[in-house]
Amino acid sequence: MSFPNAATASPPAVPSPQGIDLVRVCQEFGTPLYLYDADVIVRQINELKNAFTYPKVKFKYAAKALTNISILKLIHQQGIDLDVVSVQEGHIAVKAGFSPSHIMYTPSGVPFAEIEEAIELGLQMNVDSLPLLRYVGERYGSQIPCCIRLNPDIRAGGHEKISVGHNESKFGIALSQLDVIAEVVQQYSININGLHIHTGSDIKDAEVFVQGAQRLFAAARHFPDLQFIDFGSGFKVAYKEGDIATNISELATLLENAFQDFCLEYGRELEMWFEPGKFIVSESGYLLTQVTVVKENPGINFVHVDTGLNHLLRPMMYDAYHEIVNISNPDAPLQPYNIVGYICETDTIGEGRMLSEVRPGDILAIKNAGAYGFSMASNYNSRLRPAEVLVHRGEAKLIRERETLDDIMKNQIEVDL
Repeated sequence: MSFPNAATASPPAVPSPQGIDLVRVCQEFGTPLYLYDADVIVRQINELKNAFTYPKVKFKYAAKALTNISILKLIHQQGIDLDVVSVQEGHIAVKAGFSPSHIMYTPSGVPFAEIEEAIELGLQMNVDSLPLLRYVGERYGSQIPCCIRLNPDIRAGGHEKISVGHNESKFGIALSQLDVIAEVVQQYSININGLHIHTGSDIKDAEVFVQGAQRLFAAARHFPDLQFIDFGSGFKVAYKEGDIATNISELATLLENAFQDFCLEYGRELEMWFEPGKFIVSESGYLLTQVTVVKENPGINFVHVDTGLNHLLRPMMYDAYHEIVNISNPDAPLQPYNIVGYICETDTIGEGRMLSEVRPGDILAIKNAGAYGFSMASNYNSRLRPAEVLVHRGEAKLIRERETLDDIMKNQIEVDL
């Protein structure tokens, strides 16, 4: 294994969201700890708003990225709507203040009982299979508006597990089945008010969005009463130096021009929807963890920490890179380390990283952890999920208590054997 030259490498900057001392936050709330910077979330939302000039553009935050109710309330205050993928997310969203009719519900193969619950709640239905379309038609006819999720047959995005718009993906109805869709819609007089695609995450090339848009525009000719077209998201954020992020301004210009041309052909202005999740919350988040053991091995030293894949699954599931900073000893000489978790599996958080000399008890900040961090956390190994803190107006506020053993045990039933 080769490493950067420690003599020439520069130590990464110690993060200080809104001037907050992260070591002191850990002393107050303990570790491991998820911390989010509200200012970064607002900044990302404003970047989207400022990039798009089309008057009927709407952004619907993909709640699955981070669903804490305080985060949802902050996003709601910024005038952003919501996309949810479960009825449970829908209920949390309503509690956070979102109007049900402003919540897009995009399930994937869920029981029909959940569909009925979501419709009763008043969510905007997004249908991603022909069996679901027939079910909605048979049960509700023209009573509720429905969006159709189409599979554009485009392979794009980062890791193969987050590329979801190709013809081997489980998501959406194939474009080649448009005639069947039209037949079912006509048979039951289903009110189709929108079309939707989502090709994947970490899309760097704005042309991919335009390619998907053109396929949606062609499909839209089958549906004369559309109110919106939803382009999903997949905007890439930079996880490390040199990463290419989605150029939002370029994307806005290309898509708005194409969309306005389409609307002229369609005969009226439709709403343009997007569903950013990672783009809004990823860079706001840090997973703060304490070093438990520094194990010196031939060739590489291991830094063990009090977290693992049970709190941050992305490195093991998606080979995701997260920058790691030793915030307790930032000015010490750089040394190479493998940072590993405390789970009884291989759970490498960072391999071959140059960190300021690490000592037991040091606090490490894992950056860019706002999206798909806590929301994918589990109790694997019967470990407790961490607390969450939001930095808002210069104050660190607890927004989720750390779990206890009682939380793990509360739904278990001990029977006499």
